[in-house]
Amino acid sequence: VDSEKSMLSKLKAECGAGFTSKLEGMFKDMELSRDINVAFKQHMAHLADNESQNTIGDKIDLTVNVLSMAFWPTYTVMQVHIPPYMSKYQEIFNKFYQGKYSGRKLQWQASLGHCVLKANFRSGQKELQVSLFQALCLMQFNEVDEMTLEEVKEASNIEDGELRRTLQSLACGKARVLTKIPKGKDINDGDKFSYNKDFTNALFKIKINQIQLKETNDEQKATEERVFQDRQYQIDAAIVRIMKMRKTLSHNLLLTELYNQLKFPVKPPDLKKRIESLIDRDYMERDKDNANQYNYVA
Repeated sequence: VDSEKSMLSKLKAECGAGFTSKLEGMFKDMELSRDINVAFKQHMAHLADNESQNTIGDKIDLTVNVLSMAFWPTYTVMQVHIPPYMSKYQEIFNKFYQGKYSGRKLQWQASLGHCVLKANFRSGQKELQVSLFQALCLMQFNEVDEMTLEEVKEASNIEDGELRRTLQSLACGKARVLTKIPKGKDINDGDKFSYNKDFTNALFKIKINQIQLKETNDEQKATEERVFQDRQYQIDAAIVRIMKMRKTLSHNLLLTELYNQLKFPVKPPDLKKRIESLIDRDYMERDKDNANQYNYVA
């Protein structure tokens, strides 16, 4: 954290407060969340002392990060089916938070949740570090031995694509705590799943990673275009800086200088577009006698 704060202060000094305002907001959210969680644990201990534990149900160690929407990326809200003993803790936290900060509204982001589950196998007990979606799928098998894809979907209410990736991580990945019938790498309609009691692993704590959604070619091109839009200002600044220093320069020498200064890959046609743009805006001009030569315009 100290290294991150040091980096943040350097960015602020170099790029200005506007550039780092959201990052600073993120740090404040995390610090405030730590204080809120300490107070919430004291609140839960007070409830237990007053013998209200029976109304809470199974004991869960709940930690909540309260994030301001203004500072963090936007996430799609998914309304999933959470077991009553887990949602009870959400209700307790809601009441506790509203008591401290009246007027604020909490929106639970299921896609960002993480859980640690205690799982019993024939080889012994393990701790599984999983996402909330993975936990909701696994907990279905506390009651039944086998479920189809459609049954898991109905019970959890997880979005179809997200559910298929989640079950893929549990039944087709390195840590196969679920068994899929029929076997295969993809999750198809009608597939059946059962709890793999024979699962073994040398580690006691096992982290099961969620399978990431692959970016399509169109999305990749759109991302590259957005990145280039952000970088074009850096390219413009580098061209002006070089021309201001050298006054006159040939096209090839200007490209060589730019490749030496720019820290990211860029194609010659993109550099040519930026040079043309600067000529149109009267930052530089083509030499009247040599079209391959540029002169700086003071």
